[in-house]
Amino acid sequence: MALRTERLILRAPQQSDLEDLYAIYSDPRVMTYWSTPPHESLDITKEHLDRMIASIADPLTYFVVEMDGCAIGNAGMYKGDEVGFLLRADYWRRGIMTEAMRAIIPYLFKVSDHAQLTADADPLNTASVELLKSLGFHETGRAKNTFCINGVWSDSVYLTLLRPET
Repeated sequence: MALRTERLILRAPQQSDLEDLYAIYSDPRVMTYWSTPPHESLDITKEHLDRMIASIADPLTYFVVEMDGCAIGNAGMYKGDEVGFLLRADYWRRGIMTEAMRAIIPYLFKVSDHAQLTADADPLNTASVELLKSLGFHETGRAKNTFCINGVWSDSVYLTLLRPET
């Protein structure tokens, strides 16, 4: 099962994604606002990829973002009704995650019975917060010191997108 957009294939993770995903998860720029530190070895990414593959659900709700035959990120709903996304740094500011999420969000409402989708972002991650708001998410709250990664605390801004009226 895969979703397709003009430039992207949104699909299930596979073992052949390991090197591409390591390039993403080991990059400190990409992981600055993520909930885990950058991966220090390929083995850590392999463990993460193995967990992703083992947790593939039907219907698929969390996708590898593929462009030009390369895995360049992840996006979708990964727990409960919470969505998230991660994109390789050299693909930033090209509208790729907007394109991916515009395909994923309607699909998630179609295949789930969730009344809403939620997101938790670091308020300093203005690019992600603005992307979520451009997709229709609205801020519902904030909290201090919600994640501690390598001794550094970050805050959270919580956002919600209600199921569209049919």
